Amino acid sequence: MKIEANSPPVIQLPVDRGAKQVLNNSLAGTQGPMEDRTTFHTDSNSVQALTSQAMNFPEVRQDKVDSLRQAVSSGTYHVNATKTAEAIIESKAV
Repeated sequence: MKIEANSPPVIQLPVDRGAKQVLNNSLAGTQGPMEDRTTFHTDSNSVQALTSQAMNFPEVRQDKVDSLRQAVSSGTYHVNATKTAEAIIESKAV
């Protein structure tokens, strides 16, 4: 995952004029077309701090992978069906 830290602080989204045009054409006697705009302001210090934090995490937690691989190979890795079912149910409840 790549995060671009040098993005502009203000982002303007494009305006969908198709839906607005249909609305304006159906209302007789209204004023000229109006335009919706949305602007997002970002705090560059927060973005930089979060980017730095994310970049410090390894892509793969190799220590976890190695310990699980060893447990599966030695036959000591066992899945608790009850805990697995509870986790699935819990994830669906959110």
